[in-house]
Amino acid sequence: MSLPPTATDASPDPLALTSAEFVAAARTHGRSRDDALNAYRAVHRRGIWQPWMAPPPPPPARTHTDDRTAKFLIQLHDQLETESVIIPMPHRGGRFSRTLCVSSQVGCAMGCQFCETAQMGLLRSLTVREIVQQLHVARFLVTNPFTDETPPEHGHFDIANIVFMGMGEPMDNLDAVLQSIRILCDMNGPAIGCSRVTISTVGRTDGIRRLGDFIQQPGFRRVGLAISLNAPNDEIRSAIMPINRAEPLAQLRAAMTAFPKRPTSALCAEYVLIPGVNDLPEHADAVCTFLRGIRCSLNVIPYNPRRNSPWPAPDEATIDAFVARAIANGQFTKRRRTKGRSAMAACGQLGNEHIRGRKIVQVGIDR
Repeated sequence: MSLPPTATDASPDPLALTSAEFVAAARTHGRSRDDALNAYRAVHRRGIWQPWMAPPPPPPARTHTDDRTAKFLIQLHDQLETESVIIPMPHRGGRFSRTLCVSSQVGCAMGCQFCETAQMGLLRSLTVREIVQQLHVARFLVTNPFTDETPPEHGHFDIANIVFMGMGEPMDNLDAVLQSIRILCDMNGPAIGCSRVTISTVGRTDGIRRLGDFIQQPGFRRVGLAISLNAPNDEIRSAIMPINRAEPLAQLRAAMTAFPKRPTSALCAEYVLIPGVNDLPEHADAVCTFLRGIRCSLNVIPYNPRRNSPWPAPDEATIDAFVARAIANGQFTKRRRTKGRSAMAACGQLGNEHIRGRKIVQVGIDR
């Protein structure tokens, strides 16, 4: 990858602009339309940068691997860092595809008791560039140690799916998240299919409405939505997810019901199974009652203990019993397999304990 020696902040940035926006910006710098478009494609398809562009992202500061899962950290200009996870998705015949879990903020203001990121508080939201560069780094700068999966000359990860399930609440940085999706799905750029992009939220109902408006624009209809549900009733949900005190389950259900869906699409309801909190058979019954009438998949996620966690991971018997009970209720249910737990790369485990306690930035839903 060639590094530009003289790029400035005013230079066209292929990580912050769609191809049409990039071409328009490059034209003001004296580049022809064809040269600009070819340069944009080269960045996103081959990792090749031109000197007149904004500079490329830095290589990952650290990478941790565990059971074919890779977590990498990118240091930002203010000495904060993002954490992203490359997750293996096995297929028949021993093949793998890869899902990239991206962050939308450094830390998170939502305060969920089971989440490591929440223990950091919110430090700040990420820019569009800082979101998109996570994919660029994964594709071109993180070395794939699992060389049995790819041709020897490849050496990096091929990313098929993007999930906004890393650090932060995407709905609290929605303008940047939506622009990053425009770039990620740009067919002259990363060319991630919109059906392969999913945003996960704790239940920011105004953000759910805004996302519903966005996906009705041409080309974005298939972007997915996942709701972090995690509780069968308001009492338990308010205890582990402070958002529920302001936006209780009835309000969340109304937003889920109103969300525009194609006839063949479904929402995803994520349910972190926490021992002694939300794992009883009657909890499964109540969750299925809540979801009845909503086209959705219930995704049961065994709790991954955060640092200094008050709870252990659930045992297999409890997980199996909960999943079986939900299926018996007629709810389409999947169990998410645990990946990356020992590298603190599993669901709910992202976050740097050494930067806790810095000043929290007040951030609301973008208008």
